[in-house]
Formats: sequence, C-alpha cells, structure tokens
Amino acid sequence: MGVFINDGSDADGHEQVVFCQDRHTGLRAIIGIYSTALGPALGGTRFYPYASEEEALTDVLRLSRGMAYKNALAGLDLGGGKAVIWGDPGQLKSEGLLRAYGRFVESLHGRYYTACDVGTYVADMDVIARETRFVTGRSVEHGGAGDSSILTAWGVFQGMRAAAEHLWGSPTLAGRRVGVAGLGKVGRYLVAHLIDDGASVVATDVNEAALAWARTTYPQIDLVSDTNALITGDIDVYAPCALGGALDDDTVPLLRAKVVTGAANNQLAHPGIEKMLEERGILYTPDYVVNAGGVIQVADEIEGFNFERAKLRATKIFDTTGQILRLADDEGVPPAVAADRLAERRMAEVGRLRTIYLG
Repeated sequence: MGVFINDGSDADGHEQVVFCQDRHTGLRAIIGIYSTALGPALGGTRFYPYASEEEALTDVLRLSRGMAYKNALAGLDLGGGKAVIWGDPGQLKSEGLLRAYGRFVESLHGRYYTACDVGTYVADMDVIARETRFVTGRSVEHGGAGDSSILTAWGVFQGMRAAAEHLWGSPTLAGRRVGVAGLGKVGRYLVAHLIDDGASVVATDVNEAALAWARTTYPQIDLVSDTNALITGDIDVYAPCALGGALDDDTVPLLRAKVVTGAANNQLAHPGIEKMLEERGILYTPDYVVNAGGVIQVADEIEGFNFERAKLRATKIFDTTGQILRLADDEGVPPAVAADRLAERRMAEVGRLRTIYLG
C-alpha cells in the first residue's frame, strides 16, 4: 500500500488530499477533506470508472467542498469530505479492495468518516467497517441506518414543497407536473412522495430496468425517451436525480419548468449557471441544501441511529430552503449565492470556537 498526503492549501482550498493505492487489489482512491471547521469530515465514497486520474481528482475536490457546505446548512457538527475509487465497480470491487480502502480511512484517525455514494452500497460499508471505525451508512443488522436514499428523497421533497410555497403560495405539489430525471436509489422514493402529494410525474432514465420498474409500480407515470424530451416538455418542476452537471449552457435555455429541485450533486455545470436560471425566472433550490437528508441519516449513526430523530432533522430542510429563498430575495442574489453565504457564516462562526483553548 502507498499513500501521499497533501496538507497544503493548493488543492482548491482543501485541508488535505490523500492518494491511496494497493496494487494487489487494484485499489486506486482519492480522499478529499475540504474542511474540519465544524468537526470530522463526512462524505460518501464514489466508485466510478473515471476516464483519468485528473477527472477523478476534479470530482473528489468538487464533491468534498460541496459536502462541507451541505453539512453546515444541515446543522451538523461535521466538516466536508468525499472519496472516489477509480475503476469499474462491476469488475474491480472485491472484499480485499474494500478492506484495503477501509485501512486508508482508518489511517486518517477520524478526520474523515465515509458512507455510500454512486457505486457503493450498504453491504460495502459493512465490509469497509471491518477495517475502520469511521464509517456510516451501515446495515440495520450492524446497527446502522440502512439505505440513506430514503431520507435523501424525503429532504428533496421538503425542499420542493418550500419552493412551491415560495413561488405559488402553497407548500404542495398537488396539481403540478414534475419531471424526474433518474429513477435510481433516490428517484424512486421521490416519485412515491410526489404521487402521494397529488402531483403528476413524467420521468426518464438511461437504465431499462428502472423504466420497467416504473411501468410496473406506477403505471400513471409518463415516461419519455431522454432528458432533453423531459426538460422541453410541459413541466412545472424539474428534478435532476442522476449524476451532476445537469444544468449547463445547453440545457438551461431549453428548460420550461419554473422550479428546479433535485437530488443530484453539483447540478450547476459551472459558476454563472445560477445567474442564467435567475435571468430566465427559474427558481433553483441549491442541490446541497435539499439533498442533505441522506447525510443527516448517516450522520445520525455516529450518536446511535434513531430513524424518527433523523427524519425530523431532514424535515427541517423545508425551513432551511425557505430561509434561503427569502434571503436571496432580500439580498437580490440567486439562491445558490444566499446558501453559500449562510454555510460560510456558520463554518466561520462555529469554527472560531476552536480557538478557545480547553487545556
């Protein structure tokens, strides 16, 4: 095994970036710790076949920074971190690789807690936990919270309700048409909440199995061929629930929705997209605010998991989203800017307490 630790501030303002390799199992991983101002960094591990190490590094730096802001606005005493394992999980994932990765996590002595993300699951966290104490998102059998998608979807739904109240005066999606891009872990639960609330749903997914699930479980859902057909259709709300970068220079001009609220991370392809949305009169609820239900769920494991307590905390995403939308109006800035300001304020104010010497 080998590890390289960068403790400087050159990597996009990060506190620490760790490159991990175990040649025997094929493990190549990067752990990014953006900030521990509020506490140990918490963020999931993404297992993905990146085209290059540079692409993997870019992703982990963006994701770990996003986790710092997400955890801050979720009211957690946790910093922001993320990890990526570079490779095809279908071919590379093994007990040995996961346990080797767990030992690298343990080597950070609690500066970073890991959890599930794209390409990793609850069962993987149980394997990783055989080598490290600093893992959440574990199975119920091992005292964990189980599938974090449950509260991720619940939080997105709360954010969507807050946007509906802000724009249309009532915290419900009843009578609205919601377009969901991605019927994976989170999208499936979100669809159930929307239908229960009286919304009509149109959806798409690149996975035929996901589309088959939708046809069988919710035949009232309208399925379209691709995301382009979804966003150019007659929808009130667009919910990106797949990978990041869903809002870019090509898609924003085509959007017909008045609200964007989804579960995907890093939905804005680059800085400036938030202004394009505002100029078009589209209300964007920042992704790292509304999709924080999952991290709230796995963070609750650290103090002994209680589902009802975690769900109550995730329900408060409704209040936080409303606060951000009002602040954005008051200060004349896009909601993404208002959210950043609130998160940075909390990190600065609470982080300052660390300067008080405890002996």
